[in-house]
Amino acid sequence: MATATLLGLEKKSLREQALAALRTAITSGALEPGRHLVETELSEMLQISRGTLREALRQLQQEGLVSAGARGRLSVRHLAAKEIRDIYSVRAALESLAARTLCELPDRQHVIGSLRTAIQAMEAATHGTMEERVESDLDFHRTMCRLTGNETLLHSWESLEGSIRMSIMFAGLDKGVRNMSVDRHNDIVAAIETGDASLARKTIHEHMESAAAVLVA
Repeated sequence: MATATLLGLEKKSLREQALAALRTAITSGALEPGRHLVETELSEMLQISRGTLREALRQLQQEGLVSAGARGRLSVRHLAAKEIRDIYSVRAALESLAARTLCELPDRQHVIGSLRTAIQAMEAATHGTMEERVESDLDFHRTMCRLTGNETLLHSWESLEGSIRMSIMFAGLDKGVRNMSVDRHNDIVAAIETGDASLARKTIHEHMESAAAVLVA
């Protein structure tokens, strides 16, 4: 197992650093789907107590990156095709609500400006690492939800982030990148800019349906 992402933690905020290191190891594939997580091994590699490790693992379980099997034994979550379709179906519902809400704003110019800035970040990440591309893609969708001002909507979307990352990792680099097309995201912004809520919802649903189809193909 690659250990570079699991070493060198500072004493400050050990739980947060352990959480970030484990999350990166899982979403990068260094800790592959289905791998059993052995507390003694991980706590030694991270140089933290098993109590601190358990706190981080509990958070990862809530994020959908880790799952409990028989006798509560934790392992890196493995997503089946149906689970990915379910995740993207829920995403479609949440993000279509976000798009409709943004369409109903009397002044959408600041919203459109923020979304276009997010797309520029996606363009800048085109030649970056896979992790940078994933983060810029997720940031676009997170921004869309945040701009609604609906904290419940944003929190609901963020609770899916771990599962979304896992679905991308499950599919692999080539398929994941196909879903990060800047043009596809420009279509969403253009639909919101019209103020036509029906068009915006339709665009989001088509975006998510095609994304899920690519990932499970």
